[in-house]
Amino acid sequence: KPCHHCKSKAESAPADTSKIHYEKLWLYRHCSSLQQRDRQAQKAGQLFSGLLAMNVVFLGSAFISSMIFNKVAITLADVWILLSILKVLCLFWIIYYLLGTSRQPHAVLYRDSHAGTIWIRGSVLLFGSCSILLNVFQIGYSTILVHCKSRVEIVFPSIGILFICTQAYFLWHHSKDCIQVQHNFTRCGLMLTIATNLLLWLLAVTNDTLHIEIESQLREVERRFAGKAPSSHPHCCNDTALCTCPNMTICEVFQKGYILLYPFNTEYCLVCCSVLYVMWKNVGRRISHHHIPHTKPKFKLQGVVFGPLLGTSAVIIGACVFMMYQIQATSLVPSHQVFVIYYSYYIVLLPLMSVGSVIGTIIHALEKKELDTLKNPTRSLDVVLLMGAALGQIGMSYFSIVALVATDPRDLQNSLALSYSVLMIFQNITQNVFVIDGLHRQRQTPPGKEEDTKEEQNGEACSQRRVSVLELGQEIRKASLSYIQTYSNLSWKRRVLREISFFLVLCNIILWVMPTFGAHPIFENGMERSFYGYSTWFVIVNFGLPLGVFYRMHSVGGLLEIYVTA
Repeated sequence: KPCHHCKSKAESAPADTSKIHYEKLWLYRHCSSLQQRDRQAQKAGQLFSGLLAMNVVFLGSAFISSMIFNKVAITLADVWILLSILKVLCLFWIIYYLLGTSRQPHAVLYRDSHAGTIWIRGSVLLFGSCSILLNVFQIGYSTILVHCKSRVEIVFPSIGILFICTQAYFLWHHSKDCIQVQHNFTRCGLMLTIATNLLLWLLAVTNDTLHIEIESQLREVERRFAGKAPSSHPHCCNDTALCTCPNMTICEVFQKGYILLYPFNTEYCLVCCSVLYVMWKNVGRRISHHHIPHTKPKFKLQGVVFGPLLGTSAVIIGACVFMMYQIQATSLVPSHQVFVIYYSYYIVLLPLMSVGSVIGTIIHALEKKELDTLKNPTRSLDVVLLMGAALGQIGMSYFSIVALVATDPRDLQNSLALSYSVLMIFQNITQNVFVIDGLHRQRQTPPGKEEDTKEEQNGEACSQRRVSVLELGQEIRKASLSYIQTYSNLSWKRRVLREISFFLVLCNIILWVMPTFGAHPIFENGMERSFYGYSTWFVIVNFGLPLGVFYRMHSVGGLLEIYVTA
């Protein structure tokens, strides 16, 4: 028989166990309920701020649409007043964030290392500077014609300069913030700023008033020099004839500067929207230690030979073609030959880029690297932006294909333009597949540390020695041997990936430079413009061209990441 003490102990054991189990269960419920409440509050805040942005965008879109279809009831000045109010509200919120929210205790405990990369922030500064110059030209143009223009045309770009400067400073210093205080107010401020940038982009896409005015003035000047009577063109109305610059030299500077810098403004709005959206997703986000990379892979021009050679050749040839195009296409009578050269360059380059993307995608499939499934708002946005921005160039290409096939596809220039459009669609699709697949691959471990230490020792020895001709030759030989050794140590798959990604980086840079700085044959050859009409084709080009330029710039960032992590 068991003793009384053992019996009582055995009876009391289950009670204690159930008590401990109950306490653990209560603690688990308490913690899980707190996490659930936190998630619900986060979703509610995102929903409310998203609804705010949606209402602002719909209101602004209604104003802009009314201006397009009924210019008597809603004028461009009314749209500018609405956008000026939104800009002022955004300015107040940004200043409050800079001076109040971000300086609170424990406001920024985490920073997203993937957000606000240097090329994204650099593009914000570049496009922002060009947008400021654009507003300066617009102020100068309106000041000269102040006798026939509204004061709003001077006030609106002035507020725009202040808005661009403040927003660029805000994005440069705080694009990585994961703010932990005032969640809902910060989300609403970010969404209001996103909505304002979207409306500015929509207005820039659809508003061709100043372009038509400039074109009408230039046509009238050409007719006066030719000794002809005033034109009866529908755009050359009496208001335009009365609103003519007294000094045509200054006017021409402002006009040329405005047309050259116009695409930069749309680019600036798109880039700012993408950065602000990542900040909005990061509000209240807590980053665990395994999300933070301990060592950031550095960009090293080692292990690649053919990619830089082919890419540099493409850049040099593209620069020559671009200069020839700019000289010929800006003349009064554009040469037919310059369009042939321009399209021929693209017809040679685009298939090479497509083949490189297909080979890179096949190598990704052959590699046994696991997909990176960690939650990453920046990478998710990168994928969405690549897919969305590619639609701009693909859409323009399809519109161009329809116009070319419907008119005269057997003409030399039209057949080249048709081939250009088809190849552009294929290249965008193949490059998207390659870049998106590469962004979802896990990072490779860097090659052996022994080689790195050898390179560091060589660098220290080089700095300690005296530089003479013989020693310089020895160091060059050592550097060449180290380069060859690194190149041979890379596996053939990684080597080919680095070659392809570097080649595509240089190709996308030249394909970004050419349309950004004024090479727009799809608008200047006149074929699609005469097929669809000036206003319709202006909207199509201004919708697709900035997205195409943004796609090239964003592809460079994705390809550089693939190159570094290969």
